[in-house]
Amino acid sequence: MNISVVIPLLNEEESLYELHDWIAKVMQSNQFIYEIIFIDDGSTDNSWKIIEELSQKNTSVKGIKFQKNYGKSQALDAGFGLAQGDVVITMDADLQDNPDEIPELYELIINEDYDLISGWKKKRYDNVVTKNIPSKLFNWAARKTSGLKLHDFNCGLKAYKNEVIKTVKVSGEMHRYIPVLAKNEGYHKIGEKIVQHQARKYGVTKFGIDRFINGFLDLITISFLSKFGKRPMHFFGLWGTLMFIFGFFSALYIGVMKLYRLSEGLKTVLVTSNPWFYIALTSMILGTLLFLAGFLGELIIKTNSHEKHYKIKKKVNF
Repeated sequence: MNISVVIPLLNEEESLYELHDWIAKVMQSNQFIYEIIFIDDGSTDNSWKIIEELSQKNTSVKGIKFQKNYGKSQALDAGFGLAQGDVVITMDADLQDNPDEIPELYELIINEDYDLISGWKKKRYDNVVTKNIPSKLFNWAARKTSGLKLHDFNCGLKAYKNEVIKTVKVSGEMHRYIPVLAKNEGYHKIGEKIVQHQARKYGVTKFGIDRFINGFLDLITISFLSKFGKRPMHFFGLWGTLMFIFGFFSALYIGVMKLYRLSEGLKTVLVTSNPWFYIALTSMILGTLLFLAGFLGELIIKTNSHEKHYKIKKKVNF
């Protein structure tokens, strides 16, 4: 199979027929062997009914329905697990991503041997204040932190080698950082392509300004995980040890000085009246806790079972 198109969606009943027909037309005109995987992330409208109808008319259409709304990352993870195409294309269901871009994305992966191509919506049709400006700040921070020179980390239109999506584990709200996750797994041939962005035709966006706040928090998380995710003791153990050593020698100095002054008959104060005593005590306690955090982190990694954090309710054509 040439291409798998993975489409997560939530309450997009107005756009599904048009999106399907558009993708099918592109695939047929380029003679691709393909599948379209719709992941219904707990829609409350008629989205699933439409997916079932499309699957009956076109055997290349497959669908997954979640028990409830779990989020885009979980939807993509479910789709990635079932995708069979040599190249996997992800796109949103709101018609803001252009299916006509698919052939060029496919060629970049197959002929130029890219591991991943990320779309770049250079010209956007979103609200400047609520989306464009926060998006630019977010992408700037992501570039600086990850080292990847991509302009649009959050673009839903991306293309991957199948082996990449089978290797990368997408959880939480990490779908924005799949290129970073891929890089951390050793896939370094990551590029981008300017893609056409279209104004939303139906419905309203499912994301608010809070997604950028969450995005920055996730960026901090993934920056830490990329360096210490597989070896937490190297971070927590190091700082815990340094803090404990500082506290121990500070307490030792206070004790030695106390004994010295007593032996010399010099005036002295109670150890508990010395503020450095509490600094030393706090340092040793925090150092011990940090060391234990690193140790527990190592145990969690060793026993992680990679269980799925979503429940699939229905499937069609699988």
